[in-house]
Amino acid sequence: MLTLILIAVTVLVSWQAFERPRLIERLILWPPAIERNHQYDRLVTHGFIHADWQHLLFNMITLFFFGRAVEPVFAQLLGPVGYVFFYLSAIVVAILPTWLRHRHDPRYRSLGASGAVSAVLFAYILLSPWSLIFVFFLPVPAILYGVFYVGYSFWMDRQGGDNINHSAHLSGAIYGVLFMLLMEPRVGAVFLERLLNPSF
Repeated sequence: MLTLILIAVTVLVSWQAFERPRLIERLILWPPAIERNHQYDRLVTHGFIHADWQHLLFNMITLFFFGRAVEPVFAQLLGPVGYVFFYLSAIVVAILPTWLRHRHDPRYRSLGASGAVSAVLFAYILLSPWSLIFVFFLPVPAILYGVFYVGYSFWMDRQGGDNINHSAHLSGAIYGVLFMLLMEPRVGAVFLERLLNPSF
């Protein structure tokens, strides 16, 4: 239920931002606005706007499938709003390395929920490493997809130049795993056991 609410809010805010460029300018992560004007809310609001419908659709479909799977786990560990706390904190934590790197760069901007969605995805992979994820209609074990995702994001972050914040993807993935382990350390042992006993 909370996953659907997060998706609905994100779609609504992104849709409004598509129609109103001034709204994008107010919500987007723009370092000088944080550094000079202390608009720290941008560390969260940038996660609710997107570059275009394709960007929005990809993130929300991913969140729909994996968010619904991990939401009950967070509800059990942290209570009914634990999942929302995880998601919102993931938006912030995923963007922090980027903000620190570009905090004096007035030309830099970043937007999108990818960092938080990456955190949700990797929390799911930690819980179910051998479940199948369909990539371009091809079934791929979640753990293999995760390894490829991290490697690709790291490589592309070093390359740069494609206007995608791969650093946020990496930070979100790490945060998703660490948050889950912090909340329930036994998940680590379960993950290793499942990893050593593949089942599809």
